[in-house]
Amino acid sequence: MALLNDMALFVEVAKARSFRTAAKTLDIPNSTLSRRIALLEKEIGLRLLNRTTRRIELTEAGEIYFGRCKRIVDEARLAHEQLGEMLAQPSGLLRVSLPVDFANTYLAPLIAEFARRYPDIDFEFDLGPRRVDLISEPFDLAIRVGESEPSHMIARSLARFSAHLYASPRYLDVNGEPNEPADLVRHQCLSMMKLSVWTLHSGTQTMETEVGGRFRLNNVGMIRRLATLDMGIAFVPQEIVADELADGRLRRIMPQWQGSPVTVYAVTETRLLPAKTQRFIEFLRERLSRT
Repeated sequence: MALLNDMALFVEVAKARSFRTAAKTLDIPNSTLSRRIALLEKEIGLRLLNRTTRRIELTEAGEIYFGRCKRIVDEARLAHEQLGEMLAQPSGLLRVSLPVDFANTYLAPLIAEFARRYPDIDFEFDLGPRRVDLISEPFDLAIRVGESEPSHMIARSLARFSAHLYASPRYLDVNGEPNEPADLVRHQCLSMMKLSVWTLHSGTQTMETEVGGRFRLNNVGMIRRLATLDMGIAFVPQEIVADELADGRLRRIMPQWQGSPVTVYAVTETRLLPAKTQRFIEFLRERLSRT
């Protein structure tokens, strides 16, 4: 049991690349953690960490040991938690990285529903544009839209969405309504930065259309807002503009045309997930599949 505990301590230090950060996570004194790792190295007979004043790095032996230990520690933690599930609902702090626009406009009501279902789970959400590192940072999972993942990550498909074309009634009254992709050249198109061509599909037909306009953005929420302010045509998933469609601020145009399907993923760095993470992924998959 002492060896397993020391392996768990080593895994936290290796993930954080810092004794101080790992000690804070583990809630033990930094000196105690350093001493335990030194004793572990002595028992093994190999140096696992190269220590500098600013950072620590894994030795070759440390890399091998970390890969093995992490799987063992994850298995032990999961076994312990699965037994605990017999007595209580999932609990603890769930840390999730979310795409800001998708979270604000679509996931927020689902998250509220999940929180009501599991009152013993607390939440910490990172909605910044930064792509978090699930190995070295303390996140349980990341929700990502249409992004490929490294082979060492576990990506679970939650849903697939296609973009459609939307504009406000007033914009259409003033500028007319396009009927086919070629008509978009004459319109104000609210496009993402570095995306000057929209690819549209209708049955077996595929058309690529160059688009332009006064606005280029890197934020889907702002595209949605400008479209409601009569500034142009938006090319976004229906789920992003559901409220605006319901109250008539936006209207779908060229309904026979749509964009390529985009997949929403739940990404983790391991298949061995605690109950809180499993429940959250299962809930999102079930709820998003209804759309």
